[in-house]
Amino acid sequence: MYGIFSYGISTPRVGFKHGNYILDLEVVSLLGYFDDLAINPVVFAQPALNDFIALGKPAHRAIRQRLNELLDNDASAFAGVHNQVFIHESRTQMHLPVRIGDYTDFYAGIHHAENVGRMFRPTSDPLLPNYKHLPVAYHGRASSIVVSGTPIRRPNSQFLQAGKPVFGPSQALDFELELGLIIGKSNPLGESISVDEAEDYIFGITLFNDWSARDIQRWEYQPLGPFLGKNFASSLSAWVLPFDELEPFRVAGPIQEPTPLPYLQTTGKKHFTLELEVWLQPAGGDEICIARSNSRYLYWNFAQMIAHHTVGGCNLNIGDVLATGTISGSTPGSYGSLLELSWNGERPLYLSEAISRTFLADGDTITLRGWGFLNGVRVDLGDVTGTIHS
Repeated sequence: MYGIFSYGISTPRVGFKHGNYILDLEVVSLLGYFDDLAINPVVFAQPALNDFIALGKPAHRAIRQRLNELLDNDASAFAGVHNQVFIHESRTQMHLPVRIGDYTDFYAGIHHAENVGRMFRPTSDPLLPNYKHLPVAYHGRASSIVVSGTPIRRPNSQFLQAGKPVFGPSQALDFELELGLIIGKSNPLGESISVDEAEDYIFGITLFNDWSARDIQRWEYQPLGPFLGKNFASSLSAWVLPFDELEPFRVAGPIQEPTPLPYLQTTGKKHFTLELEVWLQPAGGDEICIARSNSRYLYWNFAQMIAHHTVGGCNLNIGDVLATGTISGSTPGSYGSLLELSWNGERPLYLSEAISRTFLADGDTITLRGWGFLNGVRVDLGDVTGTIHS
């Protein structure tokens, strides 16, 4: 995985995660290990991955192959320079991995969408009429996306209390278990990306927590959608897993009925099986896993999200983030939000005999974790964490 790190008096630069160490790719390059790849070391000395991403997939693959070779045999290729190139993660500070120009949040988890529909529209079809025809999404706020570990301040705004609008801190603060796609190349304004080409535009994936103030959102969202209930913070993992690393984890997706319009039709295995977990630690308490889900529960796949996003001519740019929306399974233990786990506060979630939650309390720490393991191959997504405070 790639990320941006610093240590001591160093400036932020590109690192590659290797166990409990971070490989300093600027130093590796300056020492000549990439000389025959014609990679300018300056690209690794940047405070965001964007310039590295702009090298393109052929360069990424060549660098990854070289890293595999260098790290084989217990990294003996670095004998004599180990302390120059390997920095223990305990000595580092992690930074937002990409410079994000735009952020779009999808609603691609069908079980989450059905649960929300059952809560708030119990007498009608839980899915709105458009859901199975197009990947629903909204444009979010890129400036408030923060790196994992950043404290999350409880937002203030209006919400309803006893049927009347009041102003104050949210009383229904929630997390959302999501994946984020990091866009790897741009398309010109006015030119769409076909569903068959779409995966070429993904640099990598990362864990993503789209914090939500449910009471604020419930009052404000009609008719234009989320605003202050979403724009106060979203947490992005410090590490980005290159999209190529997902190849062993391809699986068939759900049957899409009705059949999507031609521009959204895909063939083959376009979904992925990645294990996802949510852990909650109350202030002064023990961490407990409150949900286990899987990325294969998404209804719309990554290629479909990109194809629909651009079919009207929208231009994506390197570093843009496209989030999947909440990834919930079909059973209560796999729900990817407290909104679902507590059924909008009606069914408290018990962490112990004495501690329960309907929504997040100050001092609570939420950590999302993810990995893939299939046919003896494993990849890790790292984690993304945030602690609530007023």
